[in-house]
Amino acid sequence: MIVEYARYRIPQDRREAFVNAYEEAASYLTASPHCLSYELSHCVEEQDRYILRIEWNSAQEHVDGFRKEPGFQEFFRLVQPFLHDIEEMQHYELTEVVHWK
Repeated sequence: MIVEYARYRIPQDRREAFVNAYEEAASYLTASPHCLSYELSHCVEEQDRYILRIEWNSAQEHVDGFRKEPGFQEFFRLVQPFLHDIEEMQHYELTEVVHWK
C-alpha cells in the first residue's frame, strides 16, 4: 500500500466549490479497485489549507491503473480547476512507526 498526499491552499471564496468538487469526484475513487480509502481534511488553524489523503494499492496502480480508467477523465474535470492550488502531491510509504486505536 502507498499513501498519496495532496496539500492544497484554497482561498475562502473557493472553498465551497473545492469541497463540492471533491464530494462529486469521490465517487470515482470509491469505484476504483486501485483506491483503498481516501479522506479530505480541513486545517483548523489555517483555514485555507486542505489535505487530501488517498491510499492506493501501489503508486503504479494509481498512475497506470486509476488514471487509465474510464471515470478518470470525469474525476480530473471536476478537480482540475484546483490544480494550481496544490502545494505538494507525492506518494509516501508507511514506516514502522504507527499506532491505531
